[in-house]
Amino acid sequence: MRYVKLAFWTVLILLVAGVLHYNLPRHDVVRIVGVETRLETFGINRFFYASAPSGSGESNARDVLYIETIEPDGGQRVYRNEDTGWGWPPYFKHDSADLQAEARDHVSTSDDPDWIVITHYGWRNRLLSIYPNALSLRVVSGPDVRVFPWASVIILAILAGLVLWLWLLWRRFRERRLDPFLESVDEQGDAAMGRIRRLWRRLAGRS
Repeated sequence: MRYVKLAFWTVLILLVAGVLHYNLPRHDVVRIVGVETRLETFGINRFFYASAPSGSGESNARDVLYIETIEPDGGQRVYRNEDTGWGWPPYFKHDSADLQAEARDHVSTSDDPDWIVITHYGWRNRLLSIYPNALSLRVVSGPDVRVFPWASVIILAILAGLVLWLWLLWRRFRERRLDPFLESVDEQGDAAMGRIRRLWRRLAGRS
């Protein structure tokens, strides 16, 4: 039983950590080298893309906006640029077309770079062909700029406070309601077992 509980809590913690890591906003300092629209055919990776735009109908293929970038160390990063709308995660992004135009305006070369901070969420996985979703961008002074993740810290603090509040509610409920009830059940069970033992002794004494 101990190992079952350990496995349960391990899986639960990993699941929560994975959901938070995917959905919380992060920041990258990059140089934009291109923007494009590609026709994507979806399979098992459909879950990691936004829903089809309203009125377009359900389809396994549609156009997706992309922002292509280069990191300060020369690595490549590609972001999709999709609205989240009123769905999950709740970023309420409705300006993907505007963001694409803004990204196109900041396309630069290595000789005259524009360094940009792109705020995004999600993962990059080449096997599944999934990309992080760009939420916003802004120009910064250089590639060495570091952005403190205030939004993620605030969200995690709120979640920690919520978990603590629920734990305190559960503890009070257990102390005031559940523990007395279980003690009463134990006492009634002990009394019932005592009556059964006395009855057994009487019956055994008559035999």
